Amino acid sequence: MTLWNGSFPFYPGTSACFPFDTTQAIIVSIFLSMFATFIIILPGIRGRGRLFRFLRVLMGLLVGAVVLTVQFTRDWETGWVTANTPYKSFSHALVNADVGLHIGLAGLNVTLVGNPVNQVNETINYNEHFAWSFNADYDHIYGEALEKGLPSPILYVAEKFTTQSPCSMNRQYRISGHYTSLTLWIAFCTWLISILLFSMSILLYGGYMLLLTAALMLFSLLFFIARNTPKCPIQFGPASLKTGYGGSFWLTLVTGLLCLLLGLGIIILDSMQPEKLKLVFNLDEGKGEEEEGWDKSYLPAEPSSSVQDVLMVPLGELCEVTATQL
Repeated sequence: MTLWNGSFPFYPGTSACFPFDTTQAIIVSIFLSMFATFIIILPGIRGRGRLFRFLRVLMGLLVGAVVLTVQFTRDWETGWVTANTPYKSFSHALVNADVGLHIGLAGLNVTLVGNPVNQVNETINYNEHFAWSFNADYDHIYGEALEKGLPSPILYVAEKFTTQSPCSMNRQYRISGHYTSLTLWIAFCTWLISILLFSMSILLYGGYMLLLTAALMLFSLLFFIARNTPKCPIQFGPASLKTGYGGSFWLTLVTGLLCLLLGLGIIILDSMQPEKLKLVFNLDEGKGEEEEGWDKSYLPAEPSSSVQDVLMVPLGELCEVTATQL
């Protein structure tokens, strides 16, 4: 019989998976609720404007949801590797597992999934988050992970991003993530202004703001990929964990290009064919009816024939005076 019954005291009996992030679910739920509300009132819209209004609302909510959601996603840069690696410190036991690295704007996630999941009398299924946002201390979080006794592959990957690491990856990703997040928040504000301008039928300036939203989204991608030093290699024996741009990066790129095309299209149509632009935003029919009602309500009535006869009398005849002798 050995101390601690042959087990290591700092490792829990069950793996601690990272809890589900509810921020993205809340954002998606809000935008889906707004879209569902619009679908309910859509049958009340008459004429050909129903399709154009549906497309405008769909594109507007889609852009807003993407710009806001990618702030909290953790797949801007991802990578996986399958390797035979030591599972615990002070142990020569090897496990076959998939090690994943998922980098976001405010931190990173390190995953460890065994092949199979049950090995060395444990369930190997970990997903740990290490934050580097303004209100988080990455080194302190890493120290807590050491005290908790997380598996060696997770600690090895997380150690590459500490401030004491010679790789300097913490400073690279933290600064680029902060500037990317700030630029996306400004893009979200310009998107709100463009929606407000379109609702007020100020189409040209709405197109300018949509174009500015696209430029900010594309600049945010430049901030994310702008890093001075090369990446530090993450080796698991002969296997190397290499990362590439993830879903959030490509989703932001596609949405930014879409906003660019829409903004340019609105500006070009406003200068070359404004009538078609008004047709897309359903401004022709309402404006025509409004002008017709204005003409009938506020213009004076047509003068009668007698009044016209009086106005047609020459000025000289009106000035003649007939004297009657008393």
